[in-house]
Amino acid sequence: MVTSQQRGQAAEDKACEYLQAQGFQLLARNYRLRGGEIDLIGRDGAYLVFVEVRYRSSEQFGGALHSIDSRKQQRIIRTAQHYLMRHPVDLPCRFDVIALDQAQQITWIKNAFET
Repeated sequence: MVTSQQRGQAAEDKACEYLQAQGFQLLARNYRLRGGEIDLIGRDGAYLVFVEVRYRSSEQFGGALHSIDSRKQQRIIRTAQHYLMRHPVDLPCRFDVIALDQAQQITWIKNAFET
């Protein structure tokens, strides 16, 4: 039996492979604070990108793309600010979402939300 944690890890692995095939340079994975976590952090061209990976087995309740509410966005933003204090860079930042569905179809939404 596969747990939701194992499904989430598999989704992150698939998203990471996909992004790297698109030229994404991975800098960190699962950057955690007590108040939040960022799944993937890396460079995409001239941007430092914070990526939230979402997997949903069904589109009921809006699916993966609609599962990132404003509270979740604020946790990601605070965690990104902490990362930037510890790892200063002179690059513009953006927040992307990788959504995977049950068929393992990947949707990459660049600049999914802003600070």
